[in-house]
Amino acid sequence: MAKNNEELLKNVISHAKEYGFVFQSSEIYDGLSAVYDYGQLGAELKNNIKTYWWKAMVQMNENIVGIDSAIFMHPKIWKASGHVDGFNDPMIDNKDSKKRYRADQLLEDKITRYLKDGKSAKAETLQTAMDEALKAEDLPQLKLLIEEHEIACPVSGTRNWTEVRQFNLMFSTQFGAMAEGADEIYLRPETAQGIFVNFLNVQKSGRMKIPFGIAQIGKAFRNEVIARQFIMRMREFEQMEMQFFVAPGTEMEWFAHWKQARLKWHLALGTSPDKYHFHDHVKLAHYANAATDIEFEFPFGFKEVEGIHSRTDFDLSQHQQFSGKKMQYFDAEVDETTGKPRGNYIPYVIETSIGLDRMFLLTMINAFEEQDLSTEDKTDSRTLLRLHPALAPYKVAIFPLTKKDGLPEKAREIMNTFKYDFNCIYEEKDAIGKRYRRMDAVGTPFCVTVDHQTLEDNTVTIRHRDSMAQERVAIADLQAIIGDLVSWKNLLA
Repeated sequence: MAKNNEELLKNVISHAKEYGFVFQSSEIYDGLSAVYDYGQLGAELKNNIKTYWWKAMVQMNENIVGIDSAIFMHPKIWKASGHVDGFNDPMIDNKDSKKRYRADQLLEDKITRYLKDGKSAKAETLQTAMDEALKAEDLPQLKLLIEEHEIACPVSGTRNWTEVRQFNLMFSTQFGAMAEGADEIYLRPETAQGIFVNFLNVQKSGRMKIPFGIAQIGKAFRNEVIARQFIMRMREFEQMEMQFFVAPGTEMEWFAHWKQARLKWHLALGTSPDKYHFHDHVKLAHYANAATDIEFEFPFGFKEVEGIHSRTDFDLSQHQQFSGKKMQYFDAEVDETTGKPRGNYIPYVIETSIGLDRMFLLTMINAFEEQDLSTEDKTDSRTLLRLHPALAPYKVAIFPLTKKDGLPEKAREIMNTFKYDFNCIYEEKDAIGKRYRRMDAVGTPFCVTVDHQTLEDNTVTIRHRDSMAQERVAIADLQAIIGDLVSWKNLLA
C-alpha cells in the first residue's frame, strides 16, 4: 500500500507537469526550492477552486463580505499579532548531511511508521510525549525524543543531530527608496491580519451587524524550515480565509457551525467522507480557546487542509493596544441572559483558513485515475482526471470529426457561441479517439463532436468523460444541457 501511495503521488506530480498544471519555478535555472508555478490548466483549476470558495463564503452568505488587503503591512502589525516574537518552528540539523528538519515533523513521521508497523502503543506514547514537549516549548525534550526513538536523517542515515532551536518563519525586506534608513518590513505570513486591521473600515462602510464575516484570498509567505511533498508545503502560497466576528459567549456555537459548514463544502465535491476527519488540537495557540483541523488522507497520510479556530478577542484587542485605536463594536441587540442590550465590546472571532495550494493538490489526487480498458481483443487504458464539472479547466471540447467538408467551420461556429459562457477548447489534430483521451487526461467533462450528420440535421454527439457514453443532441439544446451539468448550483445548492 505504501508503495502504491508513493507511486500515486509521483504519477500525479508527473501528470501535473506533462499537462500544464504545475511547473517547478525557475526550472530552466535548476529551480527554486519549494516554489512552484501554475501552468495554463493549473491556473484555470486554481481559479475555479477560488471561485467555488468565494461563492460559498461570500455570495451565499448575506452577512459575509470580501476584501483584498495589501501584502505589505505596517511592521507593528506583526508585533501586535505575536509573529515577531512567537512565529517559530523547532528546527534541528543533521551534522553529516547538513540538512535541516522540523523536529516535530521528524517525530510525526516516526509516529506514522509505528502505526503502519502495527505498533500503536509506541505511536500513542510518542504522540503524547511530543504534544507535551511542544506545549511546554521544551526543545531539549524534543531532541531527547528524537534520540530515544532512534530517528535517523533520511539523507545521511546518521543520528548526528544538533540541538533543537527556534526558527522564525517570516521573510523580511527593506521598505524605502534607499537601503540606509529604510524600514524593515515583512512579507505577510498569513492573510488574517489584513482582515483584522480593516475590521472597523468594513464594519462602518458596509453597515455590518454582528455576527458578520470578512473573507479574503491572497498570497502569504513563510520561510519553512523544510518544505516538501510537492505543493503541500511551500514558501510562497495562497490562503482562503474568513474571519467571523461574533458576540462574546456565542463563539462555541459558531465554532460548531463553521466546523460542519466547512466539511460540507469539501464533501460537496463528491469526495468520500472516509477521506476526511477532524483533528482537534491538543496544543492550542495562545490566542485560541478551541481549534480543529479538517484533515484529508493524502498518499503520505492524513494532513491538514483547513483549520477552524476560535481566536477569542485576542487579535482585535492586540491591535487596539498597539495602534491606540478603539476596536469596539456597539451592539444594540438584547442579550437573552440579561435582558439588556449587549452594549460595547470587542468581538470574538471564529476563523476558517484553507490552504488553496493544498486544496489544489487534494483535488488532483482525488481526481487522478488510471483505468484498464482492455478487452479480449485488445489492450487499452486511459488516464483521466475525474474533476467535478464546475471545477474542470475546460468545460467542453469541440471537435470536428475531420478537417474537411465544412466540419471545422461548423465546429468553430459552435465554439464561438459557447465561449461567452464556458471555457472551451477546439481541437482537430489526431484521430477522434486520441482527442478524447487527451481531454480525459486534463479533466474535460464533455466533448462535442461535429460530423457529417451535423450538416444535415444540426445535431452533434456529446461524449461524457466519466462514463465514456455518447448521446446525440440538437445543437439548439446543447448550451442548456452543458450549462446545467457544469452549473455552480450543483455544488452550492
